[in-house]
Amino acid sequence: MGISFHKLENLLTERGKTFYSLRKDKIVGTETIKKLQQGYGIIDTRTISNLCEYLNCQPGDLMEYVPDKK
Repeated sequence: MGISFHKLENLLTERGKTFYSLRKDKIVGTETIKKLQQGYGIIDTRTISNLCEYLNCQPGDLMEYVPDKK
C-alpha cells in the first residue's frame, strides 16, 4: 500500500477541521485533497510542510507506512 494518510483524517476531526477547510484556507488544492483521501499519487514535501504548519503537528501525525501484503 505504501503511505497512508488515515491519520490525517483523524487529526482533522480532532482539530475541528475538514478536508474542505484545507481547501478553503488555501493549504492544499482540490487535486491534492483527492490524493490524500483516496491514497493515490505523489504528495510532495511542501504539501506535508504546509499541513504540519496548519495543524501544528509532525509528519508522523499525518501519515504512516503500510507495507504491501504479500
